[in-house]
Amino acid sequence: MLRVYGIWALNLSFVLFLSVIVSCGGSNESEGVSGEEAYLDGVNLEPAEGDWLIYNLGAEPGTLNPITATDAYESIVNSGKIYETLVKRDNKTLEIVPLLAESWEVSEDKLTFTFHLRRGVKWHDGYPFTAHDVVFSYEKIMDPEVDAPHLRAYYKDIRSIEAIDDYTVRCSYSKPYFLALEFCGGIPIVPKHVFEKGDFNTNPAGRAPIGTGPYRFVRWNTGEEIILDRNEDYWGKKPYIKRIVFKIISDPTVALQVLKREEIDLTGLTPIQWARQTSSQRFKKNFRKLSYFTPNYSYIGWNTRRPFFSDKRVRRAMTHLVNRELILEKILYNLGEIVTNPFYIYSPEYDHSIKPYPYDPVEAKKLLDEAGWVDHDGDGIRDKDGVKFEFEFLIPSGSITAEQIATILEEELKKVGIRMRIRRLEWAVFVKHLEERRFDAVTLAWSMGVESDPYQVWHSSQAERGSNFVGFKNDEADRIMEQARKEFDKAKRVRLFRKLARIIHEEQPYTFLFCRKSTVALHKRFRGVKVYPLGIDPLEWYVPLPFQKYREKLALIY
Repeated sequence: MLRVYGIWALNLSFVLFLSVIVSCGGSNESEGVSGEEAYLDGVNLEPAEGDWLIYNLGAEPGTLNPITATDAYESIVNSGKIYETLVKRDNKTLEIVPLLAESWEVSEDKLTFTFHLRRGVKWHDGYPFTAHDVVFSYEKIMDPEVDAPHLRAYYKDIRSIEAIDDYTVRCSYSKPYFLALEFCGGIPIVPKHVFEKGDFNTNPAGRAPIGTGPYRFVRWNTGEEIILDRNEDYWGKKPYIKRIVFKIISDPTVALQVLKREEIDLTGLTPIQWARQTSSQRFKKNFRKLSYFTPNYSYIGWNTRRPFFSDKRVRRAMTHLVNRELILEKILYNLGEIVTNPFYIYSPEYDHSIKPYPYDPVEAKKLLDEAGWVDHDGDGIRDKDGVKFEFEFLIPSGSITAEQIATILEEELKKVGIRMRIRRLEWAVFVKHLEERRFDAVTLAWSMGVESDPYQVWHSSQAERGSNFVGFKNDEADRIMEQARKEFDKAKRVRLFRKLARIIHEEQPYTFLFCRKSTVALHKRFRGVKVYPLGIDPLEWYVPLPFQKYREKLALIY
């Protein structure tokens, strides 16, 4: 599954059932601290329970219902903390390991997966977790009345999920799928006894989730914060940190100011913040900086339903007008790499032989002329069949990088006779416009899992209600994706995905931008911070007793 997130949003969560920041390879950096060196010499740094983690959330989630949510902000709050899945990936090995399922068997034909659930697991309200919750969750995902088209794409080949008994679930596929174990085991699970009442899409639990995980939901103050407390009755190993507070601060400049005042502990850094605004000795004394690649790519999406972008020559011209080298150097401070494929740049699926279309305004003008977009009436704006080449470019408000990219593009387009208007929308409204296809062009990023299935974003069946927002349709691409889904030979699957990448490169429904490094700052009082192949895992962190900040407040609460 892929998650959509605002360009350069802090993605301290990830796709499917992971609860760490996913690292896509390349170099990792840690500034201001070296490994597990002492915060101060001669003090007790042993792991200890207590303290809070105050965490900047760059935008407000649309919902905390994991089945209907589409943004990364929901999964930052929920995944691995409130809600859990049957299996997860191991931090070190990346292998799929048990979570709510103790074990499983896979049939020889790879069509049947039988999961044996842990006994004694309870939802946060005390109800027992059973196989019936898993079945209910699957049925809701497949219910056309439920707002989950982004998930249905991954479960459409399941023939049935049934409860053999209270603690055994059988998942049967109609055809083989190379990610079947990951998606059967990673199905978002919600409590049946809560969500079966009333309308699923608007159930109050979307604002007050009830899970099985190591943290319980406390409250959500709209526009301000979401608070979780440690689940003292958790079935597994309890985390050290007693409370997590997600402070909703959409402006990264404000977030950095609040961090420097030590009113939050963890925030994402924009490229200029990383490079120029966090190098003082005072900052280094209190915070460590971490950077690492994540499996993501950013892009500009052209809505192919619009008359301007229905012709691939126009879309290619738009790509020739995006100066990616300049953006990477001047705006991103080289914290990333230019990409050309819809796959993670360090994965075998990514085809490095596909070179980016260069910044070339002369070639762009030639392509626009060939496509019939010329200035017929001499007003300085290209037109065709009486339609002016004027369009709206949608960006999430508060994204400084998106604003900078949009401003550069606006000036480049003006030079060739195209008028672009920048429109800024709050995140929830922004996502609604995408879902309803009410946009001309948009800048976004996708976060990806360990293995990719591009079906959700690129198959024509996903153009109306799925994640194929730009309406890309290509029969050969559809056939390749359908074939790849049932191909278990990785080498053959890689060859298929590279064919797909070639088609998408030729069609240019996206102007692919960058795989960008995640850059974050974390208060130094937190220990146990490790960078795994999948990134960092806040559930492992602790604060030694001498440095705990919120002990007195916790004493009053508990």
